[in-house]
Amino acid sequence: ETGPPDSAPEKQIISVLCDAWYKPEQLTDEYRARLTQWVVRYKNRIHQESLTDSIRRERMNSVNPKYVLRNYLAQMAIDRAGQGDFAMIEDLLEVLRRPYDEQPEHEELAGKRPEWARHKAGCSMLSCSS
Repeated sequence: ETGPPDSAPEKQIISVLCDAWYKPEQLTDEYRARLTQWVVRYKNRIHQESLTDSIRRERMNSVNPKYVLRNYLAQMAIDRAGQGDFAMIEDLLEVLRRPYDEQPEHEELAGKRPEWARHKAGCSMLSCSS
């Protein structure tokens, strides 16, 4: 039971996850309630396991890449290469050789799509001819 949409557990869960969404203010009450129910079930399940948080985190990080070639990153590299600057292509290639590893010097490549890329051709979607 998560309680009504304004319940404390829901607010806490949503506030922790807020940075994961591009527009968290657009989340519906129904979505917030379902997400809260899922998180509560997940928390209950992990308490039944004998894994420590650090082992669980290590296992999750080993199968979920931190660095993924996002459309906007590829398009930026293409645009720069078109001007004769191939450094970003080389950087992306190097980062994507170890997508599961922490690479603090390339943290900017792990972020969400910037707002400017939302509607830029090649960044928000690719056509089948791309």
